[in-house]
Amino acid sequence: MRADTTFVLLAQALAVQGVRIVQSNDDGWAELYVRSFNDALKASGHDVLLSAPAENKSGSSSLDVEPSPRTSACQYNSCAANSGPVGFNETRKDLRWVNSYPVTSMRYGIEQFAPEQFNGAAVELAVSGPNVGSNLWLQVPFSGTVGTAVYASGTKGIPAIAFSGSSDGTLAWNTQPVPARSTVYAKLATRLVDKIVSGGAPYLPEKTWLNVNFPKVSDTECNDPDQFKWVLSRINPGLLSGPDVSTCGDDARLPEENTVVGTAGCYISVSVGDSNDKTTASKEKQQPVLDRLSGFLSCLP
Repeated sequence: MRADTTFVLLAQALAVQGVRIVQSNDDGWAELYVRSFNDALKASGHDVLLSAPAENKSGSSSLDVEPSPRTSACQYNSCAANSGPVGFNETRKDLRWVNSYPVTSMRYGIEQFAPEQFNGAAVELAVSGPNVGSNLWLQVPFSGTVGTAVYASGTKGIPAIAFSGSSDGTLAWNTQPVPARSTVYAKLATRLVDKIVSGGAPYLPEKTWLNVNFPKVSDTECNDPDQFKWVLSRINPGLLSGPDVSTCGDDARLPEENTVVGTAGCYISVSVGDSNDKTTASKEKQQPVLDRLSGFLSCLP
């Protein structure tokens, strides 16, 4: 390997500053997508605590109820029956489950588990997913994946990102071989996390979160992370809202998430959400995200 190539690779590695991350989802702590993402984040140098529901709790929105003791085994037999209200992997205490809703699992992760995991240091970023299936526009208010990000950002003041992938089909954490969709989504989500934190804190404007949706991965298309392009978007139609940030030559309105993900060519939607109501954040809060992601984003054809 040439010396200059070695220097470039080293510089890229050092550019990613590992941060303390709490991760959750609404598909369950033993779902493959969340575990692939967890592995990718750790490989990138981050200190990651997974705190997710003991079983699939999709569509739970922002429900938050104290966990109750389990009487049956966890999802995919990932914990034994009668294991109590919370638990963890026997060989990795950074993988934890909560027998309740997604928001509850994020709350327990931040308040109960993180102080031990991070030796009392504060959580720096919250991530959720990738969700098995998309979370676009009308799906957003009902999504537990979104609910965890909104809770972290709106209630706890922790910058948060919700990831969702259009390719669906639930799979256990130990599925072999790991399908391309799980690996591709994990790598893409980690790339965005690395980009967001590389500029230093604050990572996102106050009371905002990012809603990120990946298009489908197939055998013939969108099966390599380098094929994808990121597009700044909005969650809901902007008929009654003010103008969006100016980008891609449009001074009034960002494209909607549905449009971005539905465009041929492997486009990823990145929307800045308002933690108060789960709709699109204002132009003033979109601008810092656009600035931070400068050089990372693309325009639709």
